[in-house]
Amino acid sequence: MTLREFTCLIPAYNEAERIGGVLAAIAGHKDLQHVIVINDGSTDQTGQVASAFGVMVLTTSGNLGKTGALAFGLGHVKTSHIVLLDADLLGLTALDVTRLIAPVLEGQAVASISLRGNAPRLWRMIGLDYISGERALPFDLLKPHLASLNSLPRFGFEVFLNRLLIKTERLVAIVPFDHVASPYKATKLGFWRGARADALMNRDILMTVSRPEILSHISTLSRSSPR
Repeated sequence: MTLREFTCLIPAYNEAERIGGVLAAIAGHKDLQHVIVINDGSTDQTGQVASAFGVMVLTTSGNLGKTGALAFGLGHVKTSHIVLLDADLLGLTALDVTRLIAPVLEGQAVASISLRGNAPRLWRMIGLDYISGERALPFDLLKPHLASLNSLPRFGFEVFLNRLLIKTERLVAIVPFDHVASPYKATKLGFWRGARADALMNRDILMTVSRPEILSHISTLSRSSPR
C-alpha cells in the first residue's frame, strides 16, 4: 500500500475558548505527522493557546478569511495527505479523527467528510453536510490550485473542494460525528452579528458555485459515499 502521511490544518480566528479542546483531541495522534494552526489575524489569545500544545502556529497578516488562511497553511504542507478541522468544534475526540482518516488511509475512498451531530436537520436527513469543515484528502488534489485559492471568496473553500472531489469520480466517505458540534454563529457572535456572518458566508458560497451546481454536488457526493 502506498505510504500515506497526514498534516492537520486548523484555520482559527478568535477561537481561544475552543481551540484547546480540538488540539487536545489530536495531540500525539498516531495518524497525524504534523499539525498546523493558521492564526488568522486573531485579536484574542488563539495563537498563544495553540502554541502551548507545541504545534506549528502560522500567523497571517490581517484576517484573510477561511479560504485565505487555508491557502496560507497549505503552502507549508509536505505530506501526501491533509486533514482539515475547524477550530471551534465541541466534543471532538481522537477516535473521531481516526475514523475521519481511516477510509482515506486504507484506500477505501479518495476523501472523507464529517457529518456533525448538530448539522442542519436537512443535511442529516440527506446524509451529507456539503460545507463541512472536517475532511481528509490527498494533498495532490489541491496542489495545482494553490495560487487560485487566493482569488476565491473568504468562505468559498469547501464548495470549490467539492468540485475537485467530484472530478476524481472516486468514492467519498461520509463519516458520522454524532456527538461533535460546531457552535452556531449566533451563539458565538450574538443574534444579529451571527445572522450577518451567515448571510456573508452564503453569499461567498454562491459567488463560488451556482445554486444548480450546489444541488449537483449534494446529489453526487451523497450517492458516491460507500455505505
